Amino acid sequence: MINPTEQLSKLSLNGFEALFRAAQISLDSTERLVKLNFELSKQSLEENVKLTRELSSLKTPQEALTRLNKLATQNLEQAVANSRSVYDIVSETQAELGKIAESNFNELNKSVISNIDLLSKNAPAGSETAVNALKSGIAASAAAINSMTKAAQQVAEFADSSVKAANSATVDAVKTAAKRSSAA
Repeated sequence: MINPTEQLSKLSLNGFEALFRAAQISLDSTERLVKLNFELSKQSLEENVKLTRELSSLKTPQEALTRLNKLATQNLEQAVANSRSVYDIVSETQAELGKIAESNFNELNKSVISNIDLLSKNAPAGSETAVNALKSGIAASAAAINSMTKAAQQVAEFADSSVKAANSATVDAVKTAAKRSSAA
């Protein structure tokens, strides 16, 4: 038989471990975002130097217009790719934090149920109905949270596919517009 102090201590320790893991995930995510931002800034600087050199060597306005159209297309494609990278980092972080929260909820639920079982063994005669009602309420709460979690995962998956489709459509539209303006 586990005493209540020991159970509370174990539950608290699990909570602290979850908090530390969530903090680590958040820091890792922030590090990835900062690194991505730094790389993009460096890349942008290099590309601007290259562009300045290219534009200064062009002879006609038509060459400059063609080059600027091509550059606009490349920049938009790069912006879409960059936003996709940021979205992926944020989505992965959200998924990992969601797993931690779900795991902690399941652990807490198990602890509550085991305590109710322990209570029911030591409860006075005639209290079975109250204990069963309590167990049913907890089971219903767990089922509701499980359903909400699954619905949230489905929404996240739908949003993910929608964002990817929108990114692809944007890139395709820019390429088409660039081809039309180059042909004109």
